[in-house]
Amino acid sequence: MSSLNFTHKTQLVATAIAASVASAGIIHAYNTHNRRSRRKELDDEVRRSISALDSIRNDRDDAESQIFKSQIDPESMSLGRSLDYDEDLIREQLARNYAFFGDEGMAKIRKGRVVIVGCGGVGSWAAVMLVRSGISNIRLVDFDYVTLSSLNRHATATLVDVGTPKVNCIEKSLKQIAKWVNVDSRIEIWRKEEGGRLLEDADWVIDAIDNIQTKVDLLKYCYDNKIKVFSSMGSGAKCDPTRIQISDISHTVYDPLARSVRRRLRILGVDSGIPVVYSTEVPGDVRLLPLPEEEFQKGPVKELGVFDDFRVRILPVLGPLPSIFGLNIATYILCELAGKPIGNPLPIKNRKKLYERMYRDLQHRESKIAGHQINKLPIDEDDVALIFEDLHRGRSIIPPFDIPSRPTLVRWDPTHPLSTENCVVLELNDAEKHVRTLWNSDGTASTTTSPAQLWGPEVREVVDRRAAEARRVREWVM
Repeated sequence: MSSLNFTHKTQLVATAIAASVASAGIIHAYNTHNRRSRRKELDDEVRRSISALDSIRNDRDDAESQIFKSQIDPESMSLGRSLDYDEDLIREQLARNYAFFGDEGMAKIRKGRVVIVGCGGVGSWAAVMLVRSGISNIRLVDFDYVTLSSLNRHATATLVDVGTPKVNCIEKSLKQIAKWVNVDSRIEIWRKEEGGRLLEDADWVIDAIDNIQTKVDLLKYCYDNKIKVFSSMGSGAKCDPTRIQISDISHTVYDPLARSVRRRLRILGVDSGIPVVYSTEVPGDVRLLPLPEEEFQKGPVKELGVFDDFRVRILPVLGPLPSIFGLNIATYILCELAGKPIGNPLPIKNRKKLYERMYRDLQHRESKIAGHQINKLPIDEDDVALIFEDLHRGRSIIPPFDIPSRPTLVRWDPTHPLSTENCVVLELNDAEKHVRTLWNSDGTASTTTSPAQLWGPEVREVVDRRAAEARRVREWVM
């Protein structure tokens, strides 16, 4: 009897297990079917939404096209207000800017007219933030087209814009940001012979050109015609955002492009009065991209290259750096237009006074050697900055190449005249030893000891390398 009961219980358990497995299978199949059904419904819904959105976008684009082609009332446009866009909506969009600058400041910004010459990585970002902040009249000047390599730094370009003019690409985005903006796109190269036509009625001009001669021509034109201009210096081959500064061009340090522009402007009679954004970072050991054949066809390849066969446009560029340059420019101009200028930028490590002191010491030392007062050396304070910062990296030429507590410049070879190539950095005591050993009391060069004999072949090798670098810089600048 007990055996029959056990068998019966076993059968019941087996039946229950089989029923459970069958139920689980049915439930799993049901859930799977439901998930597939839901995924299919979701997929269909997404597709329907995309189609509907495309239709809305097409209708909206057609409507916007008609709006932008419509006649603009001149009085309304003085505040950048289109007849088809309500003033309350404009003020709501610019609410944070109104809170910052106030009604009076924003009225000045919205009346402001800005011309941007050069619409690449720097110019595009400046344009976007100016319009986002209320600028209603903007002219874009650039002859260049969007390439795939532009996409790592351009503010508005996407894949569909490759092969189209940069100014058109920016204009399209600006009109999607601010319906009231008046954009004048010019697919042109700025030339000094007809520069006034493109700068007409400009409250501010932004120089974001990557060609040195055109940049200098533009800055000189604006200076002579009392047009406010803000210039961007070199962002290529740099990566440290903490080194980016705004200053007058006369106070720039480290930046080779700024030095070249500054020197050319000085020859033309422009010493100061042009605000710039630049980086104090000395570029590291980066490789330049090869120069395509078509670049040679665009003009002199030496104009912008750090070496003979390279132009600035093919310098390695870390995308965020040009954008930060552009944002600096936009911020500066907005504050100026609103009547709330940012004031004098912070000084960079008090370097200018250091260069003045080093120049005076060198002048005094050369006068003692010559036996009479020398009023003007063949190098200036800009050259002092170049020698100390760029060529010698702020270090003595004597191993272990320490940073001098009293950095001093001295002529390296007494048999050759003073120049950027024949001037080195030493600690004060070493400089005095250098002069005492290599010059006779009558100012003539010693015939018994040479600089290489005094300091050794390792130092001589360093000096030769720096002299070669100085020659490359001189060829680039001049």
